[in-house]
Amino acid sequence: MNYAVLDLETTGHSAGDEMIQVGLVLLDESLTVVRSYSSFVKPTIPIPPFITQLTGIDESMVADAPELDEVLLEMIPLLSDAVLVAHNVAFDAGFLNSALDRCGYLAFSGRRLDTIDLLRILYPTLTTYQLGAVTELFGIEHDNHHRADSDAMATAELFIECCGKLKGLPLLTLQRLANLLGDELDDLGWFVAQAALQKETETSIDPDAYHYFRQFAMKAGDWTEEQHPRDTDDAGDSVADWTFPQFLAHIKQEIAALVPGYEEREPQNMMFQEVIDALEEERHLLIEAGTGTGKSLGYLIPALYYGVQQNKKIVVSTHTINLQEQLRARDLPLLQAVMPYPFQAAVFKGRGNYLCLRKFEGKVNMRDFAAPAEDRITAAQMVVWLGESGHGDQEELNFGNRGADFWGTVASDADSCLNRSCPWFKRCYYHRAKQEANIADVVITNHSMLFTDIRADHRLLPAYEHLILDEAHHLEEVAGKHLGTQVSYYSVQHPVFRLCKDARNGQLIVLKSRLANENVEKTQKWREEIDEVIPVFGDLRDEWDKLFELLYTFTSSGGGMGAKAAVSDTGGAETGQYVLRLRGGKLPGHWGDAQLIEEAINGYLSQIIRPLDKVFAAIKDEIDDPGIAALVTDLSGTIKDLARARDDLRQFIKADKSDTVYWLEANSNSRAKSVQLYAVPADVSNQLRNYFFDIKKSVILTSATLSVQKSFQYACEQMGLAQDEQQGRLKTVQLPSPFNYREQALVIIPRNFPVLKGASGDPMFNDMLVKSLTDAAIETNGRMLVLFTSYRMLKQVYEPLKEALTASGITVLGQGIDSSNRSKLTRRFQQQQASVLLGTSSFWEGVDIPGDALSCLAIVRLPFQPPNHPLVEAKSELLQEQNQNPFMKLSIPQAVIRFKQGFGRLVRTASDRGIVLIYDTRVIDTYYGKYFLYSLPGPKIETMHIDQIVPRIREWFAPSKEGVEQ
Repeated sequence: MNYAVLDLETTGHSAGDEMIQVGLVLLDESLTVVRSYSSFVKPTIPIPPFITQLTGIDESMVADAPELDEVLLEMIPLLSDAVLVAHNVAFDAGFLNSALDRCGYLAFSGRRLDTIDLLRILYPTLTTYQLGAVTELFGIEHDNHHRADSDAMATAELFIECCGKLKGLPLLTLQRLANLLGDELDDLGWFVAQAALQKETETSIDPDAYHYFRQFAMKAGDWTEEQHPRDTDDAGDSVADWTFPQFLAHIKQEIAALVPGYEEREPQNMMFQEVIDALEEERHLLIEAGTGTGKSLGYLIPALYYGVQQNKKIVVSTHTINLQEQLRARDLPLLQAVMPYPFQAAVFKGRGNYLCLRKFEGKVNMRDFAAPAEDRITAAQMVVWLGESGHGDQEELNFGNRGADFWGTVASDADSCLNRSCPWFKRCYYHRAKQEANIADVVITNHSMLFTDIRADHRLLPAYEHLILDEAHHLEEVAGKHLGTQVSYYSVQHPVFRLCKDARNGQLIVLKSRLANENVEKTQKWREEIDEVIPVFGDLRDEWDKLFELLYTFTSSGGGMGAKAAVSDTGGAETGQYVLRLRGGKLPGHWGDAQLIEEAINGYLSQIIRPLDKVFAAIKDEIDDPGIAALVTDLSGTIKDLARARDDLRQFIKADKSDTVYWLEANSNSRAKSVQLYAVPADVSNQLRNYFFDIKKSVILTSATLSVQKSFQYACEQMGLAQDEQQGRLKTVQLPSPFNYREQALVIIPRNFPVLKGASGDPMFNDMLVKSLTDAAIETNGRMLVLFTSYRMLKQVYEPLKEALTASGITVLGQGIDSSNRSKLTRRFQQQQASVLLGTSSFWEGVDIPGDALSCLAIVRLPFQPPNHPLVEAKSELLQEQNQNPFMKLSIPQAVIRFKQGFGRLVRTASDRGIVLIYDTRVIDTYYGKYFLYSLPGPKIETMHIDQIVPRIREWFAPSKEGVEQ
């Protein structure tokens, strides 16, 4: 079988567009390149500027090129009897057939293979399938991106890589894939089946490479075999022989030998000492450590010394799973290599992050797919992934569009867990992670998991007395979210659809048919009881829809009390984003109607939950069939989801707790289906004291942004630590920056810039902003990140800025326009050197763009939260009751911390150098502006007329003359 690898460049993606370049690479059966063909094609329509910008192909290059008919005549013989391969084959084959038809030739009807599908299945952990990025990852030479000849050759080499990976898979995996993909995915299924047939002729079992269980080839074996390394290692005897200074000196020496260019950093040395002192003296520590400190090692090294010496478990918690993964992938392997004695570290996440192998096996064996084509690809990805994953953690996977929905049906959860009676128990990824956490010296978890553990009566995390909180500025926000409740339209809709989508579909219907095959005396009775419940689902769905339509009406009309502003400044009521706060004594008119509908919903849910609970319990007692037992366990879990939603909804509709803030959110796009109900404690400081600071021996809180104007007062008050500070149980430390900000960062404030009116700008402000950003971007050749507080304003700036920069060859990337995925946008920004990235809320922190990729950061507005967001409003009311100023005690500190996070995007390494443009003149015109500027880590700050900005940028980046300060 021969393969023809095709790539086309075209004038666009629409039906009327035409080819402008063709690239074709022919491979024989042994996957050797036997011929290549490429040609420009003369189109009959102009080449748009954006295509020239993307491909580098302009009118002059195609002026003398052969016409389409001539090119096709040369291609047709090369395509005969070949399998067509392309990166997104539907696009290339569609264009090819359209061209063939236009010129009077027969369409290509041979087999087709898509390298994107192959990559998705064979490399399930890849973070991108974009051709340029993947070839770079695979080390494939690919110099001219978006040129058909170069792209076709790169795709051919990628296809050869995929074939090699496919051939190397174990036979069981290939058979599973062939069975999964089958005829439904046509040519892909055929291709995998061919590989499986080939493998069957070889000796394919490699007992050392995989563990084989229930017809799956897996990397992970039994977790019950896990042992702590010091239980078996002689080095454990030497643990007590080390003092901390000796230990630290040894670690530094080993790191220096392993890491090229390693230099000691004084702020990190200070952090080592502060953390070990806090652990040994059993007190709390608030420590602000800026970018470049080496914060992760700053707490991990003393934690591993103290924990192992004292035989105490240390729990480290991060806000983001990203940071958890960074610790797992980067910091812990380094420490494993340099430690003088072995240690065990474990990463432990929320249960829904782990695959339930029992559910996955059932799904695959039953071919239970809601979206047949997409779900089969996702399941195939996961079959390959089982042979590569030691953790079974969804973070490792890169799902397609419906992948998250599929994951939801196979994720581990407490309510449907069979525990020791599950055939997969000894291989269960969640129980493996829990066991690893139990025997570990250091457990890496996240803030959400800390509070999930609290709500589960501390049954999830192992017992601990020493806690390190990284990204600690998020603790209070996460506490509110987890100690409150949230109900959405889908809280009932999803479980109901799983149980009984209609009279013929759903888990209950499957259970009924399975019971028909059992010989137990009571099966008929159980089937009748299920039949009695099924009609209730229709009534429940009707009432649920009615309730959410009514709640949407309240929210969009302001509940009859005047419409409230938007949830946050990233949208606004003007963009159809609504929020309505509920107050106990002043509920909206007609709230009684919502209470009546909730009464009916509560009744219907009880009519479903009570009888089914009894039926399921009886079936578990009387039927031994493991398949039915597993199904009933899953059904019981879904019933518990409904019971939780019922109880949470009742609490919300009452809205009667004085210490809780109740509000509704919705947007006009999805209307009733977008409605979210929130009930959150207004002040969580007492809970934080009760759960952590009063009962733990030592809690260490660290972040790059904990202080406001060099003071930790705000953090102490928000987290309930003021009392500990007074009693000497808390120490606060602000580490000096390891960077020379005066030399590395220049802050420019245009003093004649207009004051911004309204959340999303006015025409005059936006016009001046676009002009200034354009000038600055041209001077820095892109490499600019622009931070907005309003998504609407970002959209208003996007098009005119893009238009203004096109002539200079600078690309504009907009969050929510070019992509909503932060990682993808950041990667594109780094790959396209001349580009400007416009971002809102999620880009203010957690984005790491070191080096030359980012030279200019623009902050359009100070990041104040809207004062009328219900939670901010409630916190402000509490402060007013205490005769305190909410603006100074709450709004300013919140905005300063956010502002510091945004500023921190610019300088990421000791060699980074750049400019920060602040277009909000309130930093120099108001009494509170100093709080923002004084909180920065010492950059040079200059104000100037807007016309002076570009010359000053040019001067700043010019090579400095010796002895002359920039």
